[in-house]
Amino acid sequence: MNIGTLLPRHARYRPNHVALVFGDERLTFRELNARVNRVANALLAAGLRKGDKLATVLPNCLPMVEIYWAAAKTGIVVVPQSPLLQESGLVSLLDASDTVMVVSTTAFADTLDGIRGKLPAIRNDRWILVDGSRPGFRSYAELIGAAPDTEPPDAGLTDADPYNIIYSSGTTGEPKGIVHTHYIRSLYGFMCGALFRIHPESVILHSGSLVFNGAFITFMPWMALGCTFILHKAFDAGAVIEDIARSRVTHVVMVPSQIVAVLNHPAFTPAKLGSLEMWQTVGAPLHLEYKQRIHELLPGRFYELYGLTEGFVTVLDREDAPRKLASVGVPPPHYEMRILDDQNRDVPVGAVGEICGRGPLMMPGYYKRPDLTAKAIVDGWLHSGDLGYVDEDGFLYLVDRKKDMIISGGVNVYPRDIEEVAVQHPAVREVAVFGVTDPKWGETPIAAVVLREPGAVSRSALTDWINARVGAKFQRVSDVMIVDDFPRNIAGKTLKRVLQEQYTRP
Repeated sequence: MNIGTLLPRHARYRPNHVALVFGDERLTFRELNARVNRVANALLAAGLRKGDKLATVLPNCLPMVEIYWAAAKTGIVVVPQSPLLQESGLVSLLDASDTVMVVSTTAFADTLDGIRGKLPAIRNDRWILVDGSRPGFRSYAELIGAAPDTEPPDAGLTDADPYNIIYSSGTTGEPKGIVHTHYIRSLYGFMCGALFRIHPESVILHSGSLVFNGAFITFMPWMALGCTFILHKAFDAGAVIEDIARSRVTHVVMVPSQIVAVLNHPAFTPAKLGSLEMWQTVGAPLHLEYKQRIHELLPGRFYELYGLTEGFVTVLDREDAPRKLASVGVPPPHYEMRILDDQNRDVPVGAVGEICGRGPLMMPGYYKRPDLTAKAIVDGWLHSGDLGYVDEDGFLYLVDRKKDMIISGGVNVYPRDIEEVAVQHPAVREVAVFGVTDPKWGETPIAAVVLREPGAVSRSALTDWINARVGAKFQRVSDVMIVDDFPRNIAGKTLKRVLQEQYTRP
């Protein structure tokens, strides 16, 4: 299951098929393989060996893709880091991951200059910039300039060898290094390819960050099946719409905030997205209001993947979506799922509990953190920290994260229940509900909203509107917080903890 063998295979058997499109660059599999070989040989010449950790702090770019596949051939382990990280967070993650080389951009060079003295394991000649040079850094062009484009030596890779370490987003606590092996990433390719009906003639568009593990849902099937991958430098709803129409894109994966942006963009029409065979949401719950719009405007395309980077997933298939639109589907083949109470007992159908599962994509563990691994995987079952229930047909319905649950007057209040109501207001574009401390109730819900048009509704009027429609008195919000946009991480997920910190009582 050595994923480094995939690109050379396509370079040999379908060399002239367009592999990668990035801006004005269009690379065939033969051309991409030659570029990746130069990078692989250059990294080996720089002294990196199988098992060494290479961190990227990059936006979407060709060097990012080249490094991913060069690592696959050499056994070097990629540790993608978010360009949104502050100095302290980056130092901590680079140190914790045993990084020995950093590849970044000139825009991030000042930050790297400020931390390099704290990271003695990284030699001076292993701070690399992909888009230029400056004192104290080596340019990517210089690094790969003299390297041959022949296949690098066989690294002797096995199923169990790590391919990359993905650090959790930190939206719910301390980031943890999730190890993914060649075996796991290979299964990403072939399982996701089968689940989402990707084939060698598919055209995949990806505009989200390649740092985000959700990118691998299509990144790995692209290489496993040898289709075409279009990569955007950054997400832009208008550019996505036009490229889908122009390039006859068949498969896209987006986080909910990106889907909302596309559906609300003035250039959006169903016809422009008519080539899609899959429009998938991932990373966070998509409110039912938007699921219904996709189903009405582009029937037969919607998929939803619920999952953890640690390796448990369920999939709502496009054929099941019409009758189970509020659910997040069922576990794929070779997966098992349980809903457990606080005493690790299975709960009955319809009862809320913690979502737990096991299957072939599960991580071997958190990097160098057996203590955290033991808390996450108990008796072989991955505990998600998410709350949900199954219906009589076994379909999973998300309720909320355990840590997001609000306990108000001793009653469990699930923010998502309130969000599904608030997002139906015609002036509301997005909503995120969180709890704040309250002297009477312990906690009370607050609704943060992004409006479609500034000033379209007042804070008090929206509070009254929501409270008149929620299903129970304990779900009433104490206040509405109107913001221009939500704070988000590199994956586009809303950071509720930041909203909590920003909230001030009227």
